[in-house]
Amino acid sequence: MKQEVRRYPDLEALSEAAAEFICTEAQECQEARGLFTLVLAGGKTPELLYQNLVQPSFNVRMPWSHTHFFWGDERCVSPDHPDSNFGMVSRALISKVPIPPQNVHRIEAENGTPGEAAKAYERTLRRFFGPAGNGNSTPSSSLQEQRFPSFDLVMLGVGKDGHTASLFPGDPVVEEQERWVAAVPNPRGSPPVPRVTLTLPVINRAKCVLFLVSGAEKRDVVRLVINDPQAPSRFYPAARVRPQGRLVWLLDEEAS
Repeated sequence: MKQEVRRYPDLEALSEAAAEFICTEAQECQEARGLFTLVLAGGKTPELLYQNLVQPSFNVRMPWSHTHFFWGDERCVSPDHPDSNFGMVSRALISKVPIPPQNVHRIEAENGTPGEAAKAYERTLRRFFGPAGNGNSTPSSSLQEQRFPSFDLVMLGVGKDGHTASLFPGDPVVEEQERWVAAVPNPRGSPPVPRVTLTLPVINRAKCVLFLVSGAEKRDVVRLVINDPQAPSRFYPAARVRPQGRLVWLLDEEAS
């Protein structure tokens, strides 16, 4: 794992840098293999990034027809609910760019129980990635034949409690080693609604993980995780994000 830390004066500068980072990664992946797989994050920090990607200077550079959107986690609410991660991304980005509808792979967390929604999204991922786990989907008779998928870029945030995606301190889901997607029926976060999340083994198979962090309330956790991840790993799920590829932190001044 190669870790990089980049600091910016404010959220606006951070968001513009993140848009530039994503455009560059998307172009390189499209040129290399004709496909770019991006896991999107919810929350307040990335919303301005999504708005930046709509702007002409970034929009025209994104290979939208070759880009596939996925989600790191979702609240078990309808897609038009104010707390829906998909809903936020749809309003800020998806509805305003020419990404094909079939390239948007949302977590249908409103369907059935959280456990059923998690299983359904894992099936979606397995069909897309195929046995090789690289996005070149081919039929497979056994889901167990497949390895963990390898996303090109996974976007994450960090809560002031050290959670990331919907992996909360002390939750058994943090220790999951087999499933790709898991239910979080009793989350410790806000809003207190059940959730569905990617698991750590999936996140850590990514070619690149991009943390976007803003706000002074997260500073202490961020400093611990960046400077000595071994020490807080028992308490902060974010410290257990150690991808096979690159780990990039984009921080605003308050968070750093």
